[in-house]
Amino acid sequence: KQNKKAIFLKMVQRVTYKRKCSYNTKSNRTKILRTPGGKFTVSYIKKTTKGPQVQPGDAGDQLHGVKSVRPNRASKLRTRQRRVSRPYGGVFTVNAVRERIVRAFLTEEVKLIKSMMKSTEKSAKEAAAPKKDSKKKSSRK
Repeated sequence: KQNKKAIFLKMVQRVTYKRKCSYNTKSNRTKILRTPGGKFTVSYIKKTTKGPQVQPGDAGDQLHGVKSVRPNRASKLRTRQRRVSRPYGGVFTVNAVRERIVRAFLTEEVKLIKSMMKSTEKSAKEAAAPKKDSKKKSSRK
């Protein structure tokens, strides 16, 4: 006689959706919860978000100090939870703002230096060029 082990499979209790949508879509994610009475029910899972992202090309991947919530919930947040209290807070990171300020300052400096170089070259040319004494005698009386 062979020893056969009996395998018992427990049937999973089926649950039904509570809402109208009966398809397994992204907006209809559920998890099965067991109530204290031993009954299984469906609990709907809210969509998650990555949170506010930085602009493309900037260092880092997230904006710090800004709550990570879905747009509908974000519109109801307080202003201090939606942005950071500094210029471009909630849009650019600290490093990105600093970089933009430095870049703007340096470009203005370059423009100033170029204009100064032009004016010095112009004055040097004028000093080097011989002056012409051209007095025309007028024939008018």
